[in-house]
Amino acid sequence: MNHKLKKLKLKVKNNWPIAAILLLAFILRLYRLHYPLLDWHSFRQADTASVTREYLKNDQLDLLHPQYQDLSNIQSGLENPEGYRMVELPFINVLIAQFLRFSQSLGFNFDLVIVSRLFSVLASLVAIYCLYRLIELIDNRKLALLSALIYAILPYAVYYGRAILPEPFMLAFSLLSLWQWAEYCQKLSLTSNNLKKGRVLHYLLALLALTLASLLKPFVVFLAPVYLAIAWHYLGKGLFKKIPIYLLPILAFLPLLLWRQWITNFPEGIPASTWLFNQNNIRLRPAWWRWLFYERITKLLLGYTGIILLVANLFKSDRSRIIYAAWWLGIIAYFVVIASGNIQHDYYQNLLIPILAISMARGSLILQGKIFNKGLSTLLILLIISSSILLSAQQILPYFNVNTWEYVEAGEAVDRLTDKNALVIAPAMGDTAFLFQTNRRGWPIGHHIEDKIARGATIYVSINDDSERRALADKYEVLETGERYLILDLTQEKK
Repeated sequence: MNHKLKKLKLKVKNNWPIAAILLLAFILRLYRLHYPLLDWHSFRQADTASVTREYLKNDQLDLLHPQYQDLSNIQSGLENPEGYRMVELPFINVLIAQFLRFSQSLGFNFDLVIVSRLFSVLASLVAIYCLYRLIELIDNRKLALLSALIYAILPYAVYYGRAILPEPFMLAFSLLSLWQWAEYCQKLSLTSNNLKKGRVLHYLLALLALTLASLLKPFVVFLAPVYLAIAWHYLGKGLFKKIPIYLLPILAFLPLLLWRQWITNFPEGIPASTWLFNQNNIRLRPAWWRWLFYERITKLLLGYTGIILLVANLFKSDRSRIIYAAWWLGIIAYFVVIASGNIQHDYYQNLLIPILAISMARGSLILQGKIFNKGLSTLLILLIISSSILLSAQQILPYFNVNTWEYVEAGEAVDRLTDKNALVIAPAMGDTAFLFQTNRRGWPIGHHIEDKIARGATIYVSINDDSERRALADKYEVLETGERYLILDLTQEKK
């Protein structure tokens, strides 16, 4: 009994720090969880959430034919009457829809947006834990805990760790894969036959997690240098003799290739993507350097002062340094290849979060041993990290704001007044966040109204007193006029 008690105490002692970090991360990501889906990048979040909503509305959960709210030709350039959404394989949307459906069967009517955000929060916690275990394995526990803590409190990571996007899940699966890959390579370097079963399990988990990550975001391919560096760390040149190492990328990315081949059958549901690479020839031009390395990394993610900790990484060389260098190499390659995507949208930098947290933590530990005495250097590092977090938070906090509450008011009115299957025109210059608030499918842009009516549009809702709205109000019956909105019945012309 005493032996079991001692073992339990030791387990608690070893695990309470990471448990406390995960609890802190969870609490931070609850901020404004109940707000409507009209915060930063709400258009992309609304599109993701609407896939889940369509699954929830329909009886069958068809992974191969995901649909969403937008029936326009804005994203693909082709008319999309079925509302196909052919981007990531929607297994996360199916999972959330199934959870909501099961909850409804038990009498609980949970909000789709809140539940979707909570799923993202849980994925973020998984990512933090996997990062901790990975760094603990390849380096040391102190660095692992500090890396996990920075990941937990980094304002950029907090916001995107509760956003309704594929990114939180992509990070969770990719870090799980890297952790299991490190476990596999470590055991592969040992000779004991007793570890053979363990090796197979780690390999399969690494493979499955990488497969799922790639089906969410193919950009995980830029983590290839990290996988190679981990294998080199444990196996040296012997890695070139191990067939499973060659098989991992082939097996992991085969489902992605099959999915990409499948979606070509639905070109109307595939958003234009060639612009992601080098629109306007911005790659490696001064604006590219400024936006990525100053506006995003230095200012947005690191709050200016955090850059000191990154630079400090250059002053220490150790055996695990090759892994972190390879990680940065993969990120730089990602920035270069997906040049316009990274400039256009800051959520593309989610792939950067893990190595940024590691580098900040590593820089902190390096500075602690290089300047002043331990007490003063610790105080200086705390000041650097604190100022970095606070200054970054000034940039990130507006991301949580809702600046278009009139979308909510108008959307609730549409949901209250119209048939559940009504197709709605909700002009917002293509911003699908307004359409999402109506709980209906339709078009997020006006113009060519008669053509949209021919395609099934029955409701027009507007918050803008413009010429189109006035012309339509003269022709069609008004369903309701609010202080900030007008709803028209396109099936009833005025006499």
